Amino acid sequence: METFLIKALQLILSLSILVIVHEFGHFIFARIYKVRVEKFYLFFNPWFSLFKFKPKNSETEYGIGWLPLGGYVKIAGMIDESMDKEQLAQPEQEWEFRSKPAGQRLMIMIAGVLFNFILALFIYSMITFTWGESYLPLKNAKAGLSFSETAHKAGFEDGDIPIKADGKELTTLSGDMIRNIAEAKNVEVIRNGKTETITMPDEFMLKLIGANEKFASFRNPVVVKEAIKGNGAIEAGLQSGDSLTAINGKAIPDIPIMLDLLNQNKGKNVNITFYRDGQEQNASVAVDKNGKIGISLTPIYEIYPLVTKHFGFWESFPVGISKGFSTLKSYVSDLKYIFTKEGANSLGGFGTIGSIFPPVWNWQAFWEMTAFLSIILAFMNILPIPALDGGHVLFLLYEVIARRKPNEKFMEYAQITGMALLFGLLIYANGNDLFRFIFKEPYIQK
Repeated sequence: METFLIKALQLILSLSILVIVHEFGHFIFARIYKVRVEKFYLFFNPWFSLFKFKPKNSETEYGIGWLPLGGYVKIAGMIDESMDKEQLAQPEQEWEFRSKPAGQRLMIMIAGVLFNFILALFIYSMITFTWGESYLPLKNAKAGLSFSETAHKAGFEDGDIPIKADGKELTTLSGDMIRNIAEAKNVEVIRNGKTETITMPDEFMLKLIGANEKFASFRNPVVVKEAIKGNGAIEAGLQSGDSLTAINGKAIPDIPIMLDLLNQNKGKNVNITFYRDGQEQNASVAVDKNGKIGISLTPIYEIYPLVTKHFGFWESFPVGISKGFSTLKSYVSDLKYIFTKEGANSLGGFGTIGSIFPPVWNWQAFWEMTAFLSIILAFMNILPIPALDGGHVLFLLYEVIARRKPNEKFMEYAQITGMALLFGLLIYANGNDLFRFIFKEPYIQK
């Protein structure tokens, strides 16, 4: 329950930041062009609001709605989600959106997307400045990777270290690496000290998506960080730094394998093989009823050397901007998979998004996810779909080219259609989440 609350809180805070920044973009450009903004809301407020206030001498009501599906600014004289037909039936006023030149209206509409994208670039830059760039090179992970069942079927074996995809060098386990491998014809790996070549099957990425699997993860060798008093490990003499290699003669090259073997031996004694100061030793260790022996484990980044680059304040901006554009490019590239059966089934809503946040509060991970979601929000909003900013931009471009405004009735029907499509997609995506929850399927992970 605590994990759920931490993830939910991170999701709500992240989306709140993104919505406020997005709507502030519309708000500030509307005010620049002297267009009246009647409401500025975080979340939607059908029937009632959780909180609202209107400063003295202000034209704008600020508030928080109860339906956490986004937010909005109500711009006077504009066909939007409010469907305020009464105002549109009145003569145009100089402070209304519809009375302004097409160029000004276009800037007001793209400002939200622009602010979200700029926010993402800024966050990536500040992450770079604060924490630098740290990654685990594949060549440093001597135990290699553990692969999914789909990767096994393609020819990968646990312990392999991928080094090249169609001749392109692979540096670390990342989304870009997985894309390179999925789109390659041949992948070179180090296996038992030798170079092997794997011929990749067609549509490998679709197979991964369809199986709802990650491609691989780093193998984390089992190294004792601390033995806890009153448990089997310390009674058997295990110490910090001991490297466990086998349980009852079965190799444990990765933590999940060790945990599985311990769960199979609850309430029993097991023979553990380990190395201490380069010498192989054995010990009989009691496993408790929960499948634990009483040790904390050394995380992989303390076992293998990470590569970390640090940047000055101004140096961080080119790196952050490059990261933002690279993220956008990768996201757009992955969209082609949505238009497949496997991709459609993998769509998720708030549950999927929330599951990507870490189970403990981590500011670096939080800001990385917020920047990533800001990129997604910017791109999705610029799509030429009525009810999205991109739909309004599309009609404005038509007006510029045709030199006449689209019919207001047509705009009204288009807005209704767009909203219906978006709500349908929202219901479908969150329905997928519910289905996965009921049938205990794992969420797709970034």
